[in-house]
Amino acid sequence: MEFSVLCTRVNVLILLLALCSPCKFIQSPVDIGPLNFHQTTNTASLDFGRIIFNSPSAVLRPLSPKEISFLLRILSASSFSKVTVAARGAGHSIHGQAQALDGIVIEMDSMPSSISIHKNVDSGFSYADVSGGTLWIELLEESLKFELAPRSWTDYLYLSIGGTLSNGGISGQTFKHGPQISNVLQLDVVTGKGEQVTCSHTESSELFFAVLGGLGQFGIITRARILLQDAPQKVKWTRAFYDDFDTFTRDQELLVAMPNMVDYVEGFIVLNEQSLHSSSIAFPSHLQFSPEFHSKGSYKVYYCIEFAIHDYQLKNTTVDQVVTEILKKMSYIPSHFYSVEVSYFDFLNRVKLEENSLRSRGLWEVPHPWLNMFVPKSGIKEFKDLLLDNISPSDFEGPVLIYPLLRDKWDANSSVVLPDGEAVVYIVGVLRSANPATCSTQCLTDLLQRHRHVEQAAATNPQIGAKQYLAHHRTQDQWRNHFGRNWDRFAARKVRFDPLSILAPGQGIFPRTYASSHLMSS
Repeated sequence: MEFSVLCTRVNVLILLLALCSPCKFIQSPVDIGPLNFHQTTNTASLDFGRIIFNSPSAVLRPLSPKEISFLLRILSASSFSKVTVAARGAGHSIHGQAQALDGIVIEMDSMPSSISIHKNVDSGFSYADVSGGTLWIELLEESLKFELAPRSWTDYLYLSIGGTLSNGGISGQTFKHGPQISNVLQLDVVTGKGEQVTCSHTESSELFFAVLGGLGQFGIITRARILLQDAPQKVKWTRAFYDDFDTFTRDQELLVAMPNMVDYVEGFIVLNEQSLHSSSIAFPSHLQFSPEFHSKGSYKVYYCIEFAIHDYQLKNTTVDQVVTEILKKMSYIPSHFYSVEVSYFDFLNRVKLEENSLRSRGLWEVPHPWLNMFVPKSGIKEFKDLLLDNISPSDFEGPVLIYPLLRDKWDANSSVVLPDGEAVVYIVGVLRSANPATCSTQCLTDLLQRHRHVEQAAATNPQIGAKQYLAHHRTQDQWRNHFGRNWDRFAARKVRFDPLSILAPGQGIFPRTYASSHLMSS
């Protein structure tokens, strides 16, 4: 790095530190010498993906929303700097979305983890007021003390509430209750202009819907009011296996059409023997399931449906009776079905077992070239074929999730983009781990290129018409195509709430502008 560039960055940082004396900044290595930022151990330049490493010039660990507001007001009024700001929750992004190259990262976990449970208030429903940096696992633990829990989840609970609400938040309950962003009653947001706003469906609603699924582009969520429901004590957790894709998807769609009986539906593509022994698709050894992955000179793929039923909603019947009634309508391999009863907490926290397994094998803190796609029902079979043509089933490591969602559970006013048209949309998640011991830098690059090919082919093929979830695009034109007919609304919201494009630079959607140029254009 040239010395003049380094000095400019240091001077900007020093000025910011002087202006923001109440703020608790942690200065990065840039303040003591020209280090190689891509090699820094600073968590602000690191995320779960371990693919992109953008170092900020400073890290802010705020103790209140006022500090975030003060910083953004300073930057909004500045005519000399193009400093950007990214909010970082649990750091579970894949492609550096919560990073800010040469900018400022706000680490939201420094905010006091405030959780306030309101049970059966005058409005007739229960809710939790939670700070944006709080993890979902923390909310679950606290709400269960009141025999309550949020209705909609992510599979992995060690994510921040503000982070998932900025993307959507989906899991096997989404078909029934909608994504997490459909279960929010109110938000406290600091906009890109530094304004502190309380918003809801009826109060400052444009900001409310913009922020939900807005990829951090319009404001930083500092508090959320989350809708709660009665929590069950136990869950009947069931898995059924298939060797035919059409039958597999037909049964999934059957299950999501029975929300009064079924509480959770997901599915997996079972690619190899290793898949069967992972905790993601744990198959009891005593059932002696020995599928023929190599059959008649070709590679055979299996599929697994996972569904669950809560015990609290049943009247005049038992969970087992409900399962029996459901199974009569399904067409799974008869000998390859099993179920188990577990606590509600253990069911929701099930992916923690997978994390522990991966950590024990040294496969957690490694690159994660993940790909997540929304695929219309009419294109799901062709997308499955496209995906399998671009991965190696025999040595693939990690789960491939595939399950249906229902469009009418999503609010079209939010910023999330779903494929056009169809009532049933599938989510497909290719969640692989790249073991450095067997996958070199070139190998990782090849995996990312394959995923990019799959994403582009699925998005441009009118027979598929897919959209990327947790999207990562390289140019604004690609982002325009991603948002399609919603682009103008998205861009207009950006101008209104973050006119200088200070927020979420890691998404790569809008270039940062100067205050002076903004004033001239207005």
